Amino acid sequence: MQVLVRDNNIEQALRVLKKKLQREGVFREMKARRAYEKPSERRTREKAEAIRRTRKAARKQAQREGLLPMPKKVEKPVGRAKPAAA
Repeated sequence: MQVLVRDNNIEQALRVLKKKLQREGVFREMKARRAYEKPSERRTREKAEAIRRTRKAARKQAQREGLLPMPKKVEKPVGRAKPAAA
């Protein structure tokens, strides 16, 4: 994984790195590996995750086919507000 640091702005680069790690699921995996997980618990968790993925895919497909209403769009503000100088 690679993050470019522009204008020696380490804070922005760290934010970008954290967001990339979050998207990849690294934090979730680190949390899961903190303690031992019994094989039976692992199978149960993986089965539940598979069911959740399948249902999500079916829901998205039904929305695309018009059987379910599309989710409402949330409008995001265009620019970020800059913090006031102290």
